[in-house]
Amino acid sequence: MEKIIINTKNAPKAIGPYSQAIKVGNLLYTSGQIPLDPITGKLVDDNVKNATDQCLKNIGKILDEANSSFDKVVKTTVFIKNMGDFPDVNEVYGKYFKDNQPARSCVEVKLPKDALVEIEVIAIVD
Repeated sequence: MEKIIINTKNAPKAIGPYSQAIKVGNLLYTSGQIPLDPITGKLVDDNVKNATDQCLKNIGKILDEANSSFDKVVKTTVFIKNMGDFPDVNEVYGKYFKDNQPARSCVEVKLPKDALVEIEVIAIVD
């Protein structure tokens, strides 16, 4: 199978030696997206709801670039700075995954740039 690198200018550039996403066969694997605004490059950290929304917006742009969508996401991993923020993260997350909810893991960790949240997905591509 061929490995295809997916990058879009509509999501933040990688802040290290990695790609925004990799497509292999009919699956897309995104790198974790922290809440960076792709236009300003600044971290959205005023509150965890806005941070979660920015992570998912960035993922949406990567999914679009790869001809996929939130409906085709099969697995997510959510990393949060504080497990006490889980209800707020879950509220925003649920707006993006109303139907066909993917499998999910969630863990509390220390994140790059001291971000409040980071999300990665695996999705089916056409």
